[in-house]
Amino acid sequence: MLSKPNTLEDMEFVDPEYYNSLTWMLENDISGVIDTTFTVQHEVFGEMKTFELKSGGAEIPVTQESKREYAKLLVQWRFRRGVEKQMQVLMKGVHEFVSPHLLKMFDERELELVIGGLGKIDLDDWKANTKLKHCSAEHPVVKWFWEIVESYDEEKRARLLQFVTGSSRVPLEGFKALQGSTGAAGPRLFTIHLVDSKTDLLPKAHTCFNRLDMPKYESYEKMYEKLTCAVEETLGFLVE
Repeated sequence: MLSKPNTLEDMEFVDPEYYNSLTWMLENDISGVIDTTFTVQHEVFGEMKTFELKSGGAEIPVTQESKREYAKLLVQWRFRRGVEKQMQVLMKGVHEFVSPHLLKMFDERELELVIGGLGKIDLDDWKANTKLKHCSAEHPVVKWFWEIVESYDEEKRARLLQFVTGSSRVPLEGFKALQGSTGAAGPRLFTIHLVDSKTDLLPKAHTCFNRLDMPKYESYEKMYEKLTCAVEETLGFLVE
C-alpha cells in the first residue's frame, strides 16, 4: 500500500527458514558452495516450473559478487508471485478514497495504527501471559520492563506490541492466543529473553517468535532510553 519494496527482513516474518537460508548465504563466502542461477523453481498446478528473476537469468550464475542482487530479486519474487493483479485492483479501490501522496506520509507501522485504531491493552493479561527466558519475574530488567510499559500511553504500548509481534492488535481471546509466524501449531506467547550482549545495543525483537531479546541494562533510565528508541525508530526487528 505504501509502494515500498520488500526486504529480506520482511521474509523473517513470513518464512523464517527461508530467511535463515538467505541470511547464511549473505553472511558467508559461497564460492564453490552454491551452484545456482538467477532463477527460482515453483510448483504450479502440480508441475514444477522455473522462473527467471531477471532477463536471461537462467544463464547468469550466482556468485559471491552478485549474491546480494540475487537475494533482493528472490525476495521481491516471493512476495509478488501471483498477487500482482489482485494488488492492483486493491490499490485502485484504496486510491479512490485516499490519495497516494497522503498514504506516503505514514510508515508501515503508523498505517496499521491508522487503519486498525488504538485498542485498550490489558496489562494484567499481558503480564499473566508473558513467558520469561533466562530470567525471572524478580530480575531488575523484567521489573523495569513492566514499569516502562505502565509509563507508556496506549499508543506507545501498541507500538511496543507491534515491535515485538508484528501487530499492534491483541487477539480477541487475549494475550494467551498470540500466534507466531513459524507455522507451528498453537499459541506463541509474548516472551522476554534476557541475553548476554553489550548494553549499548538496542533490544532486538523476533516477530516470528513474539520474542524480545533484552540486554542486561544497568539502570532503569538506560533501559527506558534503549527500549523506547527501538520501539520508535526501528522497523520491527534488528539484524546483526
